[in-house]
Amino acid sequence: MRFLEYCAARAVIASLRRLPLRVARPLAHFYAKLLDKAIPRLRRIAYDNLAFAMPLADARAITDGVFASIARIILVFSRFPSITRDNVSKWIRYDGLEHFLEAKQRGKGVLFATAHMGNWELSAYAHSLMTEPMHVVVRALDNPYIDRVVEERRALSGNTIIHKKDAARAILRALGRNEAVGILIDQNASLDEGVFVDFFGVAASAGVAFARIANHTGAAVIPGFALWSEPEGRYILKFYPILEMTGDERADTARIHNHLEAVIREYPDQWLWIHRRWKTRPPGEPDLYK
Repeated sequence: MRFLEYCAARAVIASLRRLPLRVARPLAHFYAKLLDKAIPRLRRIAYDNLAFAMPLADARAITDGVFASIARIILVFSRFPSITRDNVSKWIRYDGLEHFLEAKQRGKGVLFATAHMGNWELSAYAHSLMTEPMHVVVRALDNPYIDRVVEERRALSGNTIIHKKDAARAILRALGRNEAVGILIDQNASLDEGVFVDFFGVAASAGVAFARIANHTGAAVIPGFALWSEPEGRYILKFYPILEMTGDERADTARIHNHLEAVIREYPDQWLWIHRRWKTRPPGEPDLYK
């Protein structure tokens, strides 16, 4: 089964890479719609999340936008081998690069607080081409064949992949060299790895490792996302001002998530609502996804 999934993934990537963009774009949206129909639980999860996180929002429209965002992600990912320093500006531009440069001047490394928002694959890939390589913390995909392909493409622009299971030392070494590390901070955390923070008015278990590393190293924390701009027809790699840490892991984790929530509210159809973000509940609270 896993090999068949791999073959399907390779076929999708190959078709989107080889066809002209005018054909590849609608084909990518077809693939995303196929995913929507083939795995209906993804849309159900999105509707569940939106029901308690943004109850007044148009859940159908936002979820349609999520799958449109997925289409853009797989299209751009398929084109990674042909995205170079010479043409990367056709796909993405900066907004707020000065915040990154300020963080580098502090000399203690940079921690990008990013999320499954916009095009998280392109953000790191493009930053390496436009400014300098960085380190990306990833969790291995369940399918090892697909994971190998994804990891190879992630590193094409010169970035270093850090696997989540043995990330601590590699992150500390990178920050010690005043380098940048990108970490996805929007995933559900288990009870022993996280603290509960207010996220869209609902308690969400968020990992404290990010804040702990920031406080331990003094690294500058910058929220950063590759956000799609429909008027421009390309992404904007937006770096927000440095978030100053207080040393209080719980308070700092909550502050980072407050910022993320504000960005999601501004671009609701670009966040990956199709995952069970609020899966872990405080003791005694019922499962929100039953």
